Amino acid sequence: MSVCVIGAGLSGLATAHALRRRGIDFVCLEKAPDVGGIWRMPGAGEPGPGYQALHLNTAKQLTGFAEYPMPDELPHYPGHHDIAAYLRSFADWAGLTPHVELRTEVLAVEQEPDGGWTVTTRNAEGAETRRSFDHVVVASGHHSLPALPNPLPPGAESFAGTILHSMDYLDGQDFAGKRVVVVGLGASAVDIAADLSRHAAQTVLSVRRGLHVVPKQLFGTPVDLIADAPWFTGMSLPEQVHFIEQSLLVARGRMSDYGLPEPDHPIFSSAITISDEILSRIRHGAVTPKPAVAQLDGDRVVFTDGTSVTADAVVYCTGFRMDFPFLPENCPLSPEGPVRLYRRIVSPEAPGLFFVGLIRPVGSITRLVEAQVEWIAGIVEGERELPPAEEMLQEIDAYLGGIEGRYGLTEGSSIQVDVGPYLAELGAATTSGPVSDLNALRVLGELVGHTELQHA
Repeated sequence: MSVCVIGAGLSGLATAHALRRRGIDFVCLEKAPDVGGIWRMPGAGEPGPGYQALHLNTAKQLTGFAEYPMPDELPHYPGHHDIAAYLRSFADWAGLTPHVELRTEVLAVEQEPDGGWTVTTRNAEGAETRRSFDHVVVASGHHSLPALPNPLPPGAESFAGTILHSMDYLDGQDFAGKRVVVVGLGASAVDIAADLSRHAAQTVLSVRRGLHVVPKQLFGTPVDLIADAPWFTGMSLPEQVHFIEQSLLVARGRMSDYGLPEPDHPIFSSAITISDEILSRIRHGAVTPKPAVAQLDGDRVVFTDGTSVTADAVVYCTGFRMDFPFLPENCPLSPEGPVRLYRRIVSPEAPGLFFVGLIRPVGSITRLVEAQVEWIAGIVEGERELPPAEEMLQEIDAYLGGIEGRYGLTEGSSIQVDVGPYLAELGAATTSGPVSDLNALRVLGELVGHTELQHA
């Protein structure tokens, strides 16, 4: 076949749809029993990045596929069960189901001397198969290996309670009547802490470093729609930072008002956390903020300020490491850690091996994924050619240099992208249309003191 697509989550299905629409021969390999990726896991009771409280943090208007919008009857921020059903419905609508091989695990992807690729798989019965392809698209996601502190705090080996990672967390009801410490302030940490606070006897949120917690809406408008509006994208980065930070002061005050550490960095220079719930749960006394964990002592968790709590469990929401065990060594991760891909899609050392969805935008990923797969399909069909390897390496170095100056260079930051500029790089539309209520914009300008908005 021409193309092998690995993974049948949102990114894999978007890839399959673009290939089928163009008449390109392909197969999509998925090790799970159904399509949907992390969104189907909670409903299936499977461990993974998904959990029962998982909902969209991005507006459904921007998260649905361009040719197959999410149904009007869904809420603005659907839950995992709705998204899983939507992705299954999309696969059926787009005619992708016959092209998806379920319960098929990819064991190895190897490049042949002629430039083609051999993919070795194992099916549910344990039978292994080797097949040849012209191209391989990896769309398996990047929430793979749980990242726990190394080393764990002193006393962890003798802690009387349970230590687990968010990967192992499924439902707050499993901790009914328990005392739980959640470590972290990212998306999983705030979701899990809010969920636990409805079931646990006590929920403590341990935060080492302050992050910007952003509500899903500002002034009645979803934040990713604001981020996509021409009046916002037309601002310089310092203007955007000023606008959002002043808007957050109006909407929720300072992080220290909630007993959380103030961020030590401007917004958009590190990951943000989107949540409508966690600050409210803290204000209502359902979640107690604490600083970093210093040590574990018997059945107690001791924090860096000297305070301690009794705990039955500690849930580390400390992120994930990328893992592609079926790929050649150091692809796409360099030995130093950062992802090295031209246009965040293809390795100069392995043309014909593409990555879809290995990016981290502020907002929905769907339009970016759709732009990526159109770009890839153009290469597969010969409409465009990759530049020489040296030119691709120069582009990667320039991109990572900008990332390092803005975020610091890590595995996670190396896949950060800005929506508008990235879409422009791929030759796609850069906005979803203007926010048309000029009166609302004038009000925003008056609230945050932004002259250009006051005169919109």
